[in-house]
Amino acid sequence: MGKNLTKTKKPPNNQSVEEMGQGQRKAMEPPGELQSAGSENAEDTSELNNAVRFGSIETVKQLLEKGVDINSKVEGGWTALHSAVKANKEEMVHLLLGKGADPYARKVNGATPFIIAGITGNVELLDLFLKKGSEIDEYDINGFTAFMEAALYGNEKALRFLYKKGADVNLGRVVDEGRRALNKGGATALMDAAKHGRVTVVNALVTEMKADVSICDNQGRNALVHALSVIEEKDRDQGKEEVALFLLKHKTDANNRDENGKTTLILAVERESQDLVKAILKTDEVDIDDADKNSRTALMVAVEKKNYEIAKILCEKGARTDIGDLIKIASVTYNNEKMLELLRKYRAPPRPSQPAIQMAFSSRRWRSQLQDLHEMYRPMIGKLKLFMYQDFRIQRTSNGGGVYLGIYDGKEVAVKIFHTNAENAEREKACLEECRTSHHLMKFYGWEERKACLYLCLALCEKNLEEYFGMAEDAAMESKDMLERIFLAVKELHGFGFGHQDLHPSNILIDVTGKVFLADFDKSTELVDDNDEKDLIIKEDLKALERLVVYVAMRGTARFEDLPTECPINVDNHIEIEDLRASLSNLDEKIPVSEQLGHLIYHPYFWSKQAKYRFLRDVGNESDIKTRGTKHQNDNSDILKTLNREDDPFKDWTEKIHKDVLDCMVDPFSDRDKKKKNRAKKIYENCVTDLLKLIRHVGEHFKEKDEQLKDIIKEPADYFLDLFPNLTIYVYRSLYNIQYDKHFPDAQNPSHL
Repeated sequence: MGKNLTKTKKPPNNQSVEEMGQGQRKAMEPPGELQSAGSENAEDTSELNNAVRFGSIETVKQLLEKGVDINSKVEGGWTALHSAVKANKEEMVHLLLGKGADPYARKVNGATPFIIAGITGNVELLDLFLKKGSEIDEYDINGFTAFMEAALYGNEKALRFLYKKGADVNLGRVVDEGRRALNKGGATALMDAAKHGRVTVVNALVTEMKADVSICDNQGRNALVHALSVIEEKDRDQGKEEVALFLLKHKTDANNRDENGKTTLILAVERESQDLVKAILKTDEVDIDDADKNSRTALMVAVEKKNYEIAKILCEKGARTDIGDLIKIASVTYNNEKMLELLRKYRAPPRPSQPAIQMAFSSRRWRSQLQDLHEMYRPMIGKLKLFMYQDFRIQRTSNGGGVYLGIYDGKEVAVKIFHTNAENAEREKACLEECRTSHHLMKFYGWEERKACLYLCLALCEKNLEEYFGMAEDAAMESKDMLERIFLAVKELHGFGFGHQDLHPSNILIDVTGKVFLADFDKSTELVDDNDEKDLIIKEDLKALERLVVYVAMRGTARFEDLPTECPINVDNHIEIEDLRASLSNLDEKIPVSEQLGHLIYHPYFWSKQAKYRFLRDVGNESDIKTRGTKHQNDNSDILKTLNREDDPFKDWTEKIHKDVLDCMVDPFSDRDKKKKNRAKKIYENCVTDLLKLIRHVGEHFKEKDEQLKDIIKEPADYFLDLFPNLTIYVYRSLYNIQYDKHFPDAQNPSHL
């Protein structure tokens, strides 16, 4: 991404102008009629701009003395200063700046005078605007910088000047999220120079400025693909071919595709360049039988173009002749007997193979693409059928490979792709293989390896957590259920001997049945025997879990990177959630770090309503609570003291209980104990322990009560927990602090949940 720009220099974010080729770029369009850009006199404004472009400096001075707004704009957002820079009139530029022209003014497409100076290649003006405060990597709406423009237009002197001034050689075009979602942007200066056949510029960028030849734009195209692209017939020039051969010599990845899924080999065949075809085949990176999105292989393209020599090269290198109806393609045109003879020599069948049998796919989101993949021809990679093309891409990854749809051994899969020499490739593979028997981690089916790529085949899911919350109508899973499964997954991973180290909503996946899985283990770290180091790794995961708790509780309404430190009070169950989050932050020193997560899985936030009610009843059944005048005997019991504190938030609980319920339970034994029916009734007091006593009494005697009372209460668990939603966590935390865990569910009593 680009450097941070000041507010006045950053391009507007609400524009959407498509990238344009040379000769069509908006930055070089001459100004037209006035577009009402704030000038009081449209005729004067247009006259000023025309005078700058075509007139004398004296005419410009006269207009300025007349009071014409020097920063007014004509159509396209052109100011007089923009026009002076475009016309390469240095004296005019100095005059306008001296009279108050804005050096940071932007056209409609976001281009500044500094960026236009990159187009014209005027080093003196570039230097002038830098001294005026222009940013070296400022960019327009399409993401073009002055450095990129200099590369595109072949302005070597300007390019070297900007490089010495600190221009980012490998900066990709920065575009807004909407355009990035359409795979726009990301192209570098090297790609621009390659696309337009700027041989000497490409040489300078690679050899002098160390431009990275492996970078791809947001459509996955590297500089080689740009050099091989054929937009119009005039693009079939020697310069682009020379650039492509140069890039191949400098180890550019030949295994890239263009926006139509064409391999570099197919593109070379389309250019009908024998030299390029031979050079690409020599790299041994491209599968000679690979096909584009229309299932056309390089040999098919050569036959279509009647290029016998290239077809012969491909056949001699082992290209398959049974893909597509090559005989039919060659027979369509006259005087093509030589091509037909070649194809028959290499045993091309007279008719294509039968269509594939239909498959049933379980995925709802990806079913259409999977069916397309199943039906098209793809060269198999072992048991894997794959098309590394944007229509089949699930997500981009930072390692440059990406995640794609695939069919592995008859199963629909997500294929995570690494370069085989990448450090994180073996890390993820080792972790997945070790965790094959897991229940909450992404299922691993197998892997394939070909040439420079490792393909990890995983169970296919519908969406990640960010996407799930973005689809509000489908996001029905309760937060506590989701978090419980995430906790269990991380605990399970630790049990297999690994720390995740990159817990993030994008790594939490949900399959077609609604199950939650933990994925992406390319940053995982093995838990070593050293306790201190092991604890540090686990603590890192717990820290990330703390943030995930807040993210899930907020249902993804805030970006993971922008979350508040604590759970907002307007979130349901926020006190329980905040207690859980705080427990992850302030670990219990009495519990080993490796056991913290196993302990927190039994936190009250994860309890069912019935479990919470049973817990409150059990505590209310404690002898100190059910047999004493509780509020006045705190000093004699640790339980009473911790529950009946000064900050007791339930001091008005008797006012919330229905009067009939309270009266009925004042002496719940009276109906059964006739001998004591004349004894004085004990009144419930406004303290927590008397509330617990009431809950216990209702639980014990509810069935004995009349239908009127039962109709008021209906379900005791619902009645009390709806009235006092925070009572459970208050009692739990109070008893936890005095280590009285007698009634807590745990691994030995999980049924209590």
